[in-house]
Amino acid sequence: MRARWCVGVVCAALLAALTTGCQAAKGSGEGDGRLGGKAAASSAATTQPSGYGAVFLAVDECSSFGTTSFTEVPCTSERAAARVIARYDGDVSGGPACPATTDFVLHIGAQESSGPGGDVAVAKGYACMRDLEPPHPGDPGGGGGPRTIVGDCVYGSGSGQVRETACDGSGQRKPQYKVVKAVLRRASCPASTALYVQLGGTRPVGCARPV
Repeated sequence: MRARWCVGVVCAALLAALTTGCQAAKGSGEGDGRLGGKAAASSAATTQPSGYGAVFLAVDECSSFGTTSFTEVPCTSERAAARVIARYDGDVSGGPACPATTDFVLHIGAQESSGPGGDVAVAKGYACMRDLEPPHPGDPGGGGGPRTIVGDCVYGSGSGQVRETACDGSGQRKPQYKVVKAVLRRASCPASTALYVQLGGTRPVGCARPV
């Protein structure tokens, strides 16, 4: 089979302008491989500082889940659903990539304090989240999460693009290729490689073979 090059994206989410300042991109089991990469199906939700913790959604702190809002809660709370495994300032498009097994990304808008001077209470940034309980869409073969990694499966979606789907066939589309290796350049892929997927990072080329 003739190999094809498909360009990937580091992280994508459906973003909507929210007056209270934060957006959430929740992985859903099947990636939206726009430009050949992985973008989790998303739902926009407001994220509100709850007063818990010195820094809003710092590493190892937890958030709740809701249909319209996410809040920071103690990780021992019954409402806790996901833990912050990395936290960065700025836009996700220009910042560091989330860890490989991130399940979803919370996009946090800047919020000013209500006190004199209008100081920034929460800086614009993003939190890389890991669900407290399985299933984990960001795991290899899980069919979701913001990154495509070794062990993930994809299917062709037309025009030289691919989208991620669960390797076990539980997604809406059956897997056609599996990323078996990450290398520096295409020439280093195994001879059985039928598809190249851009992964980003220090080994940006994913070698995929038919499944």
